[in-house]
Amino acid sequence: MRYNQLGRTGIFVSELCLGTMTFGGGEGMWKQIGDLQQADAERLVGRALDAGINFIDTADVYAEGLSEQITGQALKNLKVPRDKVVVATKVFGPTGEFANARGASRYHIIDGIKASLKRLQLDHVDLYQIHGFDPATPIEETVRALDTLVQHGHVRYVGVSNWAAWQIVKALGIAERLGLARFETLQAYYTVAGRDLERELVPMLQSEGLGLMVWSPLAGGLLSGKYGREQQGEAGSRRTTFDFPPVDRERAYGCIDAMREIAEAKGASVAQIALAWLLHQRVVSSVIVGAKKVEQLDDNIAATGVALTAEELAKLDGVGALPPEYPGWMLARQGEARRKQLEEARRVG
Repeated sequence: MRYNQLGRTGIFVSELCLGTMTFGGGEGMWKQIGDLQQADAERLVGRALDAGINFIDTADVYAEGLSEQITGQALKNLKVPRDKVVVATKVFGPTGEFANARGASRYHIIDGIKASLKRLQLDHVDLYQIHGFDPATPIEETVRALDTLVQHGHVRYVGVSNWAAWQIVKALGIAERLGLARFETLQAYYTVAGRDLERELVPMLQSEGLGLMVWSPLAGGLLSGKYGREQQGEAGSRRTTFDFPPVDRERAYGCIDAMREIAEAKGASVAQIALAWLLHQRVVSSVIVGAKKVEQLDDNIAATGVALTAEELAKLDGVGALPPEYPGWMLARQGEARRKQLEEARRVG
């Protein structure tokens, strides 16, 4: 297990992060995603820690708070030293029926961290993330509220999930202008078959020094090896009950075909190749893996030992490539001469 610096902070996190969306169950989509109860969840947490994973991600809306509760109890029951694990949670989604029990307002953020800390049985979380963009709350209000939590010691670092590049940069500008805690991470969807964030978000992350946490690295199970052009998965599997996130199926099947060939040559699983591709992307800080069974988690953990050659990476990059889109193709065209000039200067230097 390798450890990467989280953005430009001083902490290092394991290249795999244990996601807890499968903990708790409850009603609706949460039950479809996973309904692991305390004993089974503890087995997963213990296995992850034994494998060197020091990063756990949850959210206040997962299983309507049960995920946080089970996670906190697991850490307590397993007697995990607080400084051994980096705990991340999120706020934004509805946590009650009232009008203000949702969003990224100061009101909801401060109420949210109090409730999360109680469920997790912790005095602070290491990374507190805004789970989505709130069109009703000014970004400055959100940034100021998060800074208050940092100043009070309830939160060590703050991050964001599922925001556009311009929204994140605006928040960074506000934080810098006012001397407030800034977003240090982005949690986003990214797979070899779903590379939309490479258009705007990846260049922004590289420019501003944010860490990237990847959610749904197997595209909701589509890249697990159970699916393909002639395979639609077993009845009751994740994709057959909860078809999310949306994926270009033709591109995904092309990626699966290529990954299956590489997996067979290496004696690995298709899922391990999908995860290994992400672990080879320099912009990625940590890949969030969730599981219902220890065997699933073990298979995911084994991806950290899969090395892809330059030729294999090129093959996967080719089948998963995004179609050209403006202004990307114009930036590439107009900047070509200057990039060559810069590369030549670096070689000479």
